[in-house]
Amino acid sequence: MRSPRRPKPAERPESIGTPARRAGLRLLMSVLQQGRPLEVALEGAFVEVAAPADRALARAIVAATLRRLPDLDALIDGAMTKVLPDDARARMVLRLAMAQVLILGTPAHAAIGTALPLVESGPRRLVHGVLSRLIREGAALPELPTLPNPYAERWTSAYGAHTAERIAMTLAGEPPTDLSFRTAAEAAARAEALEAASLAPGHLRTARRGGIADWPGFADGQWWVQDLAASLPARLLGDVAGKSVIDLCAAPGGKTLQLAAAGAHVTAVDIAEKRLQRLKENLTRTGLSATTVVADARHWTPPAAVDHILLDAPCSATGIFRRHPDVLHLKGSRNLAPLLELQAELLDHAAGWLPPHGRLIYCVCSLEPEEGEQQIDAFLARYDNFRLDPIKPEELPAGITPWRECWVRTLPSDLPEQGGMDGFFIARLARK
Repeated sequence: MRSPRRPKPAERPESIGTPARRAGLRLLMSVLQQGRPLEVALEGAFVEVAAPADRALARAIVAATLRRLPDLDALIDGAMTKVLPDDARARMVLRLAMAQVLILGTPAHAAIGTALPLVESGPRRLVHGVLSRLIREGAALPELPTLPNPYAERWTSAYGAHTAERIAMTLAGEPPTDLSFRTAAEAAARAEALEAASLAPGHLRTARRGGIADWPGFADGQWWVQDLAASLPARLLGDVAGKSVIDLCAAPGGKTLQLAAAGAHVTAVDIAEKRLQRLKENLTRTGLSATTVVADARHWTPPAAVDHILLDAPCSATGIFRRHPDVLHLKGSRNLAPLLELQAELLDHAAGWLPPHGRLIYCVCSLEPEEGEQQIDAFLARYDNFRLDPIKPEELPAGITPWRECWVRTLPSDLPEQGGMDGFFIARLARK
């Protein structure tokens, strides 16, 4: 007679919180292995996670991991005799677990309990041993975050060792949120409700967290999220009421909204229809008006004369790593050659539209001088009918000064007591 089959052991149910961590693992692997930007990878990573709280937790864990990735790896490597490959699943799980313990304050037992199911068929015992050892020995992150290469070398060369360290310090925590308002009066009226302070007319900065769509004034379309540095290019066009302004590479649209709120007749041009759709939604929400065009700005020509042009050129985006730490780990941010060529093409094409005395704002959210100062030096060498239009200190928020009145270079370490700002380069050009 056959012996009766032994029933299979019931699968252990996943710990509460494991689905969010599993989504976080997919998200981290998508960024580090596939090179996808964090915001682009969200949709695919969250396909099995519906709860907003779980999605927010997964994103927070991954963002914390990316902020301190070199330091987390140093701790992990120090607790092993044989180093795991950078793309090993076990290393990804260890990174996420230690980021929770050391940065987000997750209890050790919860971090371990939700980490082990993620290893699947991999070395669970190794992961458990490394986590237990690090926690038992009181592992801690260094006070000064480590910038990943090549950025540590690049920014030390460009700005000096002391400034590079100050830039690195901005990785230590989540930045505050900046809001741009349709009017300065609306900003002043909402300051108390948003627990915010103003650093410029029509601007508020708040340390509030949580769902932005639930904040006072969002549903009425009074404001949109926009870093203080990102609001400077449109401000530097001055009084644009009644003027025609082309906003090139406009999506997601913060500068278009600023210009429209100031009374300009704005044409917003962007190559990405999906991103431009987001701009249209913000125009509807805020009750502002602009013409939108889906086109490659290198091959598009305005149908009528324009007064001013704002070109926020595609770039490495290294200046926005405070909010988007993934940019420091994407290969596309490291190869500047294609970006430099594209920026030059856009500048050359747009320059032909500008009338005498018209203004052209060129800006990039990059910390790389090749994309900013050197790009403008090269443009002025090609075109003797353009000049730099001097920028006065009084045109800028307190604490930000133009470089020899020629251009503006903001760094993440600027305004440290107020919470920093994104890194931008801005030049204002005028046709002679």
